[in-house]
Amino acid sequence: MAETPEQKARREIDADLAAAGWIVQDKDDIDLTAGRGIAVREFSLKSGYGFADYLLYVDRKVAGAIEAKAQGTLTGVEAQSAKYAAGLPNNLPAHRRPLPFLFESNGALTFFTNGLDPVPRSRQLFNFPRPETLADWTAQPAPLRARLNNMSPLDEAQLWGVQARAIRNLEKSLGRADPRALVQMATGSGKTFTAVNIAYRLLKFANAKRVLFLVDRGNLGKQTEDEFANFEPVDDPRKFPTLYTVQRLKTNSINPAAKVVITTIQRLYSMLKGEAEFDAGNEDGSAFDTAKPWQGAPPDVVYNAGIPPEFFDFIIVDECHRSIYELWSQVLLYFDAFTIGLTATPAGKTIGFFNQNLVMQYGHDEAVTDGVNVDFDVYRIRTRITEQGATIAAGDTGVYVDKRHKLTRRERLEFLNQDLTYTSNQLDRDIVSESQLRTVLQQFRDKVLPEAFPGRREVPKTLIFAKDDSHADDIVRIAREVFAEGNEFCQKITYRTGFTKVVKIVKNEDGTESEVTEWVKTSSLSPDEILANFRNSFFPRIAVTVDMISTGTDVKPIECVFFLRNVKSAGFFEQMKGRGVRVISPDKLRTVTPSARIKDRFIIVDAVGVCEEDKTDSRTLNRQPSATLEQLLNYVAQGGTDVDALTTLAGRISRLQRDFSADQLGELKELAGGKSLADLAHSLLLACDPDAQAEKAKTLHGIVGAPTDEQIKAAAEQLAHAAVTPFLKAQFRRRILEIRTQNEQTIDRHTIDDVLYAGFDAAAVEKAASKVKDFRAWIADHKDELTALQVLYAGARPLKLSLRELRQLRDAYSDQPGDRAGGLRGGLVRPAWQPWPRARAVRRQTQAANDRTK
Repeated sequence: MAETPEQKARREIDADLAAAGWIVQDKDDIDLTAGRGIAVREFSLKSGYGFADYLLYVDRKVAGAIEAKAQGTLTGVEAQSAKYAAGLPNNLPAHRRPLPFLFESNGALTFFTNGLDPVPRSRQLFNFPRPETLADWTAQPAPLRARLNNMSPLDEAQLWGVQARAIRNLEKSLGRADPRALVQMATGSGKTFTAVNIAYRLLKFANAKRVLFLVDRGNLGKQTEDEFANFEPVDDPRKFPTLYTVQRLKTNSINPAAKVVITTIQRLYSMLKGEAEFDAGNEDGSAFDTAKPWQGAPPDVVYNAGIPPEFFDFIIVDECHRSIYELWSQVLLYFDAFTIGLTATPAGKTIGFFNQNLVMQYGHDEAVTDGVNVDFDVYRIRTRITEQGATIAAGDTGVYVDKRHKLTRRERLEFLNQDLTYTSNQLDRDIVSESQLRTVLQQFRDKVLPEAFPGRREVPKTLIFAKDDSHADDIVRIAREVFAEGNEFCQKITYRTGFTKVVKIVKNEDGTESEVTEWVKTSSLSPDEILANFRNSFFPRIAVTVDMISTGTDVKPIECVFFLRNVKSAGFFEQMKGRGVRVISPDKLRTVTPSARIKDRFIIVDAVGVCEEDKTDSRTLNRQPSATLEQLLNYVAQGGTDVDALTTLAGRISRLQRDFSADQLGELKELAGGKSLADLAHSLLLACDPDAQAEKAKTLHGIVGAPTDEQIKAAAEQLAHAAVTPFLKAQFRRRILEIRTQNEQTIDRHTIDDVLYAGFDAAAVEKAASKVKDFRAWIADHKDELTALQVLYAGARPLKLSLRELRQLRDAYSDQPGDRAGGLRGGLVRPAWQPWPRARAVRRQTQAANDRTK
C-alpha cells in the first residue's frame, strides 16, 4: 500500500532528525538515557493543547517541539506550533518556559522560530539544529539576535569615513535581524579591512561562535589571511590572530578552535559533499569560472553532520557578485547564518539574492572625491591592423609565411601562392601580427609614457591584459625587445606561470596513437611570488596577465592598465579597471618607482576600443572555461547530458568552425554522419532550450495545450540523446582533438602596421565610467525585476519551481517597462530568463517538480 503524504512527511522528518543527531522514539518507548537529544513522537500535552507531533528533549529536559505537516505550504502553521510552547505539562522538566524552540516541517521544508529572540521570527532551515546546539543556545544569557542589538559604539580611529559608515549601516541591519546584507564599496576603498573590523566586532561584542570568510580564488584567501594577521584592534594592543584563531583552509578539515575560517567557496562545497580531500589547484581560478568538470548534473548539497547548518553564525562573502550563482548558491543557502556580501560591482542577480538590502553604496566618483580612489584618464591607441586587419600579398611569384603550432609554438615555413586576407577579429587567434603588437608597444614607449608621465626615469608599474596564454607570451617577448630590457622587466602572471606545455605521444588501447598535453613545472617562482615582486619590488615593471590579476588582487603601485583584449561584461571591465584605482602614499610608491612623485591618477591604455563599446553582464556559452574540450567529449561519450556540459560543448564546437579548414570540416562532417559542426552545435543548444523541449513534448504526445512536466522531461532526454549521438563515435572525437592540436597560427612578419591615432580621449573616459552611479535608485526603478530574482533565493535551498511556473515568471518579467527602456536588459544586468544561460536552472526546477509528483 502506497504511503500517504503524511506518512512520507513523517518518514522524511525522522530521517532529518536522525541525521542531525537526534534519537527518534515513540512515546511508549521513551528512554532519555539513549542519547543527548531525544525526539518523542505524538506526545500528549496539557488538556486542550492536543499532541505535539515531536517533543524535543535535550539533556533530559524539554527544549522544543515540532509541528509536522504533509508536504505543502507551511505558512500560517506557526500559530499551531506556538500552542505547544505553552502546552507542556507542568510536571515535566524544561529548559525554559514557554518552550523556546519551535519548528514546523513537512519533510521537504523546515521552519524555525526561536522564542528567545527579541522579535521571534520564523526562518527556513536546511535541517534541524543538533541537540548540542540547542543546549548551547539555552545556556546563553542572551541569544545572538539580542546581542546584535547591544554592540559597543564604534571607535572610528583607524577607519576611513566610508568604512565606518559601512560598519554602522551593517550593524543596524544585523540589529533588525536582516538575514542578508549587501555592502557595495568601490575597488580600493578597503572592503577587506572593513570586513576584518566587522569580524572582530562580531566576535568580541556579539560573542559570535564562528565567522566564515568566503573567497572565490586561492590567492585572495592568502591576501585575506594576511589582512587578518596584520590587523591591530583599536581597543587592544594584540593582533587579531593572538586574540582569535584564524584558519585558512588548506585541507578539508576545520580546526574546532578557529573563530575565523577563510576558504574558497569551491573547497567548502567539496567539504559539504563529504569529500576527504580537495586539490588546491582547483582554487587557483575563480569559483565562478572554474567549477569542476561534470560527472553528470552537479549533486545537491546534502546535510553534513561535521559541518551542520548552524556551524557558522556569520558568512562574509568577498566578491559576492561571482559567488551566488548556480551550484555555489547551495553553499550559502545551506547555512543558518547571517550572510554579508562585499562587492564593488553588484549585478541585478546579486541585489536580488541579498533581498535588495543594500546597506552601503559607495561608488568610484565618491571614492575619488574622498581621496580613497584615484581617477583615470584614457589614452587611446588605434592602428590600421588592429581596426582593419591586413592582407599578406602573394604577388606573382608567391611568398613564404611562418606557421606556428598553437601548443608547442614550433614554427615552420609555408608557401602561399595567393593573397591571405585577415580581419581584426582573427588577430592573435588565427593570425599573429608582430608588427601590430610592436607598433602598439612602441607607441606606449614613445607617446604614452612621455605624455602621461613626463620626467619619469622608469616605466610605471603597468598591467597588460592579454587574450590568452599564447598572446601573453607574444606580448612579453616583444615588450622586452621594444624596451631593450631583460627577462625581469616584463613577466607573465597567469595560473600557468612557472609551467610549460609538454606534448607527449601515447598509445591507445586500440593501438592508435594520440597526443596528450601535460603541464610541467619549469620555474621555482610561483604566480603568487611573481605577483608579490610586482607589488613590492622594482622588477617587474610590466606584468602581463589573462585574468589572474583581473579581480580582487591588490597591487597599489599600478599606474597603467593596458588593454590588449576586449571585454564585453560591464562587471568584469569594472573589476579589471579597478586594478589601477588604489591609492598609495608617495613614500611607498617611490620604493618601487623611485622617480615617481605622487599617484594622483592612473592611465587606461586602450589599444582595442574596450572603453568605446557598450557593455552587458551577459554570460557566454562557455559556462565552464576550466573544462577542456577533451573532458567535454569524454563526458558525453560516457552518456552525460548535463545542460551546462552540452551548452559549453556547443560553444566550443562553434569556435572550431572558425579554426578548421574547409577540408577538415568536410572530413568531420563525413565522420558525423553528414552533420556539420554548425548542425551539431545547433542540436546541442536545442536540447537545452526549454521552449524547444516543450514543442518536442507536444509533437511526441500529439497534444495542443501545455505539456506536463513529465512529458517535457522525456522530450528533453530525447533531444539530448539525439544531440550527443555523433559524439559517441570514438573516431569522430579523436579526429576533432587531432585536428585541433594540429592547427596553427600564421605569423604575419610581412605587413608593417601604421598608427591611426594616439592620444588622450576624453569621450572614452566618460564611456568607461561606471554606468550606474546610484544603485539604490536603480533598485527602486527595477523593483519588480529584482523581486523575481529574489524569489529564487528565499529560504535554505534554491526555490524549486515547475517549468510552467518559471515560464510564467519569465513572461511577467519580460513585460516590465524596464525591459524595453534600459532596465535589466539595458546593459547593467544579464536578463534572468534567457534560454541558454538559464537552461541549467530550468532543468533543476523541472527535475525537482518531477520528484515532487512521484
